[in-house]
Amino acid sequence: DIWKIRLQLTKPVTWPPLIWGVVCGAAASGNFQWTVEDVAKSIVCMLMSGPFLTGYTQTINDWYDREIDAINEPYRPIPSGAISENDVITQIWVLLLGGIGLAGILDVWAGHKFPTIFYLALGGSLLSYIYSAPPLKLKQNGWIGNFALGASYISLPWWAGQALFGTLTPDIIVLTLLYSIAGLGIAIVNDFKSVEGDRKMGLQSLPVAFGEETAKWICVGAIDITQLSVAGYLLGSGKPYYAAALLGLIAPQFKYFLKDPVKYDVKYQASAQPFLILGLLVTALATSH
Repeated sequence: DIWKIRLQLTKPVTWPPLIWGVVCGAAASGNFQWTVEDVAKSIVCMLMSGPFLTGYTQTINDWYDREIDAINEPYRPIPSGAISENDVITQIWVLLLGGIGLAGILDVWAGHKFPTIFYLALGGSLLSYIYSAPPLKLKQNGWIGNFALGASYISLPWWAGQALFGTLTPDIIVLTLLYSIAGLGIAIVNDFKSVEGDRKMGLQSLPVAFGEETAKWICVGAIDITQLSVAGYLLGSGKPYYAAALLGLIAPQFKYFLKDPVKYDVKYQASAQPFLILGLLVTALATSH
């Protein structure tokens, strides 16, 4: 079924963090109300961030990774030939233009004089392209590529949600970019399963560059130190209860990962990441008060 294959290419499992980011941005704005209009706005923003622009990102990444996937995961839709080149290219353009179009609609709906959400969507789409496509192909460098991925998954949807209902402020931009370092750590998790193909194709992912054992601790450090730093910021801002809540969410996050990042990557993502994204909401609520 071609539509099942199209859906598989967009990787719906990757949408929830973006959707959650919109929720956090709306919460941080302090202006979201449980009205039909505000709920409708947020749903459209989630559709833009998740199915459309994340779907575009995942599809274009698979397209430019088709040679690596032929080594690591030859059963995937593109290297296996389950979907044609024209169908993939069409899907990329439909999702990209659909997402940018929704961003423009949201700016008009919010009454923006400056199309903030449109430019966020455009910038995020460009970042997604240079992450996957040559000649820049940011993912060739483990540090830059993973940080770009973290910013795309954490900062951009938060900014879109906050801009939709309020105003983006410099402190929020800095705070969410700091959180993107945790996103860098999460991105490393996905690199462990691709070490063989990355090494053959000359991609310097962190597990390739430093070895799996060292990369494991870089991953843990990036995620933990980021959350501890944010908790310290909240404590210093006179919000000790939010800081304590965030600290409480850090503890359960590494039960499986430190044992074997290759064997337990899926279990780690299922058991640990919910605590991380709950911590994002705690931070958003703290900044809104």
